[in-house]
Amino acid sequence: MIETTFFQGFGLGFSLIMAIGAQNAFVLRTGLDGRHVFIICLFCAVSDAALIALGVGGVGAFLGRWEGLEFWLYLIAAIWLIVYGGLRLREAFRGGAALSLEDTASKPLWPALSMVAGLTWLNPHVYLDTIVLLGGISAPLPVMQKWSFGLGATLSSFVFFFGLGYGAKALSPWLRTPKIWRRIDILIALIMFWIALGLIIAAFRA
Repeated sequence: MIETTFFQGFGLGFSLIMAIGAQNAFVLRTGLDGRHVFIICLFCAVSDAALIALGVGGVGAFLGRWEGLEFWLYLIAAIWLIVYGGLRLREAFRGGAALSLEDTASKPLWPALSMVAGLTWLNPHVYLDTIVLLGGISAPLPVMQKWSFGLGATLSSFVFFFGLGYGAKALSPWLRTPKIWRRIDILIALIMFWIALGLIIAAFRA
């Protein structure tokens, strides 16, 4: 039974995280940049692991009692995504961006970490998926099966983020032109705006 719940947690966790979102788009771009790929992937995976542990530990049921919490989570996340999308559009229209070893070596780590931290911790879906959904599903399980389920979900996050980051990095020799980067930035901006619109709609429906 423990092995079964482990693979159930892995499968469900992987299916939830596969949807292209703000955090995933950032990890993809980081992988294409080749800048701080390990640290960014590790940050995302560890963040997921912490939230899954909170959910499996019972916090999901506790947060569900807070009236109006979803509204503010959605609204704050939407504002953040609009700002991030605007920054990507600015880079696209400035032009001149391309993948280079020189840029990779000189790019500061902390701005990248602060950006991915915002995309991770200000995203209401990460709380709904990890704490509420995964935590809620694991709640009725016996203790050992509950943590086996959580461990499987956690491993899925590590597999996904490192696969996405380093898979994108493998394509870097074909992505060294400003034209490609402009398209990537515009696509990411459109994804951010689309998600933000959905979050605003969801906020007023919550």
